[in-house]
Amino acid sequence: MGRAFEFRKARKFKRWGAMAKAFSRIGKEIVIAIKNGGPDPENNPKLRAAIQNAKAANMPLENVKRAIKKATDKDSADLKETLFEGYAPHGIAVIVETATDNNQRTVANVRSYFNKCNGSLGTSGSVSFMFEHNCFFKIEDKENDLEELEFELIDYGAEECFREVEEEKKLIAIYGAFESYGSLQSYLEENKFDIVSSGFDRIPTMTKELSETQVADVEKLIERIEEDDDVLNVYHNMQ
Repeated sequence: MGRAFEFRKARKFKRWGAMAKAFSRIGKEIVIAIKNGGPDPENNPKLRAAIQNAKAANMPLENVKRAIKKATDKDSADLKETLFEGYAPHGIAVIVETATDNNQRTVANVRSYFNKCNGSLGTSGSVSFMFEHNCFFKIEDKENDLEELEFELIDYGAEECFREVEEEKKLIAIYGAFESYGSLQSYLEENKFDIVSSGFDRIPTMTKELSETQVADVEKLIERIEEDDDVLNVYHNMQ
């Protein structure tokens, strides 16, 4: 078949792997949202957001239904959200967000990843102060007046608005403080903006530049962590 075929096949498998991981993460978001706020999207803003994210990721409807069924099944185990903080090689700060039905397993796994890749798992608060915890929304850009929209959204907690293109879709990204999620969501929904996706992000206040070899060391740890089924998101301050 040749090297070109092998390259394309490897890229396809990597893309499929990323999609499967995204579907798993969104599925857990749906379960957690229902466990905390009930199965009715009209009365559960976190569930509405999770379903929006599922649509944006082209998650099959069957997967969404399966997550909802799992959340409403009385015999299903509750998912516990746990945050891990530590350092990758070369002093890179790392935050790992997880959702698990077996915390002991997740703690042991995450610790082993750090240890095997020459990192160190820290205590609560050891690196989170280096990151801003933000919420974000991505809405369809219908030739909106960006300056006017940003000025309007400031009263609801927005800190930054900018245009971007994602998979050939013209979008407006809106970022605000973690606590502003609810007020921003309410404003956008009440004013009939088409929300494509939303969620939370951890943005480093300062980044650290590494050599190519050092970057490879850090990426080895990050990739190992991201492969774990209990892991939702991994953040770092590597430039």
